[in-house]
Formats: sequence, structure tokens, C-alpha cells
Amino acid sequence: MDILYKVFIDPFMQMGGAPDLLVQTLWEGLVAGMLYALIALGFVLIFKASGVFNFAQGIMVVFAALTLVGIYDLLRQWGVPSGWLAAYLALALSLVVMFGLAFAVERVMLRPLVNQPDIILFMATFGLTYFLIGFGEFVFGGNPKRMIAGELNLPSGAVEFKMAGGFVSMQKIDIAAVLIVSVMVGALSFFFQRTRIGRALRAVADSHKAALSVGISLNQIWVIVWFAAGVVALTTGIMWGARSEVSFSLQIIALKALPVLILGGFTSIPGAIVGGLIIGVGEKIGEFYWGPLLGSGIESWLAYVIALLFLLYRPQGLFGEKIIERI
Repeated sequence: MDILYKVFIDPFMQMGGAPDLLVQTLWEGLVAGMLYALIALGFVLIFKASGVFNFAQGIMVVFAALTLVGIYDLLRQWGVPSGWLAAYLALALSLVVMFGLAFAVERVMLRPLVNQPDIILFMATFGLTYFLIGFGEFVFGGNPKRMIAGELNLPSGAVEFKMAGGFVSMQKIDIAAVLIVSVMVGALSFFFQRTRIGRALRAVADSHKAALSVGISLNQIWVIVWFAAGVVALTTGIMWGARSEVSFSLQIIALKALPVLILGGFTSIPGAIVGGLIIGVGEKIGEFYWGPLLGSGIESWLAYVIALLFLLYRPQGLFGEKIIERI
């Protein structure tokens, strides 16, 4: 009975007894969930346009962030006097680099593999991952870098307000991250649903041969979607890097996109947001209220347990399409 009380009653009594701590935990879960969703968006973009899971999205986040910081340092060494000017020039040049990466991926990796089985394209993204790791370490080194959040005019400090006899603290960078992710999700949803290029992207995902037969250029579509994924990766790297540091260990966070995609569906942008929120809030609530019963580190595995339960009962995810094949 004691264990049942600790699992099913005591956590909820703690929530009711300290609502300020509950709101603080929910806020931190919301922020983490939105950042997980931002990572998942990169995977969704590639999957919607090619039907292939892009294993390299995690290292693209690191590579984009390192490119931004590296170009900024180079510009300051070359004598750009203003930090904010160097930062925004570095941001613009980083976008150029991500477009160049998208063009190179299409020309070197994707174009020779048109109409090949999906597993071939999936394995090609493994090769891209290790190439970017090696190239990134060669160019930028392996030491952690400081993200130039202040130079990009991202806010710092915290906002506090009283609640139920306690305090709730919100970091301004977290508030900015939630707003930026919300705007990006809205823009991408509009792009896919309301534009001609967005409809072409969905057609390419359904069938390469059918898309080619109606005059859709796979080359252009793949460059566009990989560049869009690169923009998402750069934004993700800035937001995550501002919370800690920019290093190659940051790509491990991208693994959290897997349960997010399983929950939301591999082809759904709104699903990435909902899945991210479920994982983010679930992790924080589980760690704070049930963590002491299960030992520390519950955040490292709880997301995968939640994803496993969804796989058992709804394999296509909350917003994924159920595919029925007739033979």
C-alpha cells in the first residue's frame, strides 16, 4: 500500500500543495517540448519531401551552429568593429553555407540515388552524418564554443512573478525560443499547405516517378527542402546553444526527436509540436514528481517509454496517416 500511495496519491498531493512548483515544472516542460519539436521539424521536412528519415539532422544542427560561431569569430579577427554587425553578417553567411550544403547534398548524394529503395537513401544520410562530423572537427575543432546569443540581441535574464505564496521564474531566452518556434511552425505549415512548392514537395514524397512524369523537378525540390531543414537546424542550434554551449555532444539531443516523431507522426508539422509538448512536459513532470521513486535520470529514458506505448496502440502517431496496402 505504501508504494501505491507514493505512486498514485503523493505526487498529486504535492502538485496541489505547491501550485507554483507545478507551474514552474510545466513551463520548463513547455520550453523543452518546443525545442524538441524544433528538432523534429527538420526530420519532418526531409521525410515529407523524400519519404526518408534523415539521420544527419542532428549533426546538421551542430554544424550550422558551429558555422555561425566560426564565421563570427573570423569576422571579428578581420576587424569588423561591431559585435552585433559581425553577428548578423555571420548569420547571413551561415544561411549561404546551409544553402551550399543543400545544393551539395542534392548533387552528390540524392541525384545519383533517384528511384533507389528508401533504405539506400537512409544509409546515405549515415554517411553524410560522419562526413559532417569529420569535416566539422577539421574546420572548427572539437572544443565547445560559446553561442553568440547576446550579439544576436537575444534576451537574457529572467522574469519572475508571485503565485500562490511562491515564485515562478521564466528565462527570457526561453520565452523568445517559444515565440520563435511558434512563428516558424506557422510559416512552415503555410508553406506546405498553401504554396505550389509545398504541394510539389508532397507529390515528390508520394512517388518520385509520378512527380517526374508531371514535370516536377526533383533536383530543385530537394535543394529547397534540404535548405529549409538547414534553416531549421540553424535556428535549433542557436536556441539550444544559447542555453548551454555549442559542441558535438549537442547532436545527442536530436535523438529526442525520435519519440516526438513517433507520437506526432513522421509527416505532420502540427504533430511535431504536439509530440514535443507531450515529451517535454512528460519528462519534467516525471522527473520532478516520480523521479525520486525511480532514481535519477528518468529524463533520459521516459520519452522512449512513452513512445513505445504509442507504438503499441497507434503506430502511425497522433497525426500520421494510416497506410493500408491491398494485395
